[in-house]
Amino acid sequence: MTEPVPIPEWRVSPALVPYDEALAVQQARADAIRSGLAAELIWLLEHPPVYTAGTSADPAEVLDPRFAVVETGRGGRHTYHGPGQAVTYVLLDLNRRGQDVRRFVHGLESWVIATLATFGVESWAVPDRVGIWTRDIDGAEAKIGAIGVRVKRWVTMHGFAVNLSPDLAHFSGIVPCGIAEYGVTSMERLGITLAPGQWDEALQATRGAFLAELGE
Repeated sequence: MTEPVPIPEWRVSPALVPYDEALAVQQARADAIRSGLAAELIWLLEHPPVYTAGTSADPAEVLDPRFAVVETGRGGRHTYHGPGQAVTYVLLDLNRRGQDVRRFVHGLESWVIATLATFGVESWAVPDRVGIWTRDIDGAEAKIGAIGVRVKRWVTMHGFAVNLSPDLAHFSGIVPCGIAEYGVTSMERLGITLAPGQWDEALQATRGAFLAELGE
C-alpha cells in the first residue's frame, strides 16, 4: 500500500514580508523538499508594495514603475503585490502527488474559487485568461485573484494572490498579467470587509479538497 503524503506545513506570517526575502525562503525550501530534507509548505503572507515579473513579462507593460520590479522565475507576466492582498505560496512535491502541472494549477483555481464562495463571492477561471474572475460593482468582469507558479524537478513554487483590500490604484502602474481590457477588483470594493485572519481561516477550512485532488 502506498504511504499517505504527510500534510504540508501551514505557515502564517502576520507581518509584511519583503518580496526578495520571501523568494529566497521559497528557493531554499524548494531545494530542501527536492532533497528530502524538509516538508512541503503552504505559506500565507502579505508583501510591501512591489511589482513582480514572470518569465513572459514584457517591459513595455510597466507603465509607471513607482515600486521596485522584481524578476521572479514564475510563469506569467507582471503583477502587483502589496498590503491588503493575501498571498499564498504553495510548495509541494508533485513527485509524490502525481506529475501533473495542469491538475496542480486547476487545483489552485478550485481552492480559491471555493474559498471566495464561503464569503458569497461567485468567481471562476477562464481558460484563455490567467487568474480568478468575478463581477465587479458595475457588472463588468474583473480579476480578483492572480495565479503564477514555477515547477522545477516537480517541486512547485509561488502560488496565488487574492485581493482583499489592497490599494487598487497601485495596479495602474502595470498591465496586470498583460490583460489590459479587464479591470481589477477586491473583496473590499465588492462590499465585503474581513476581520484579521478570516481569509486565512477560510483557506485552511477549504484546503482539504485541494490536497485530496492532488493525492493527500
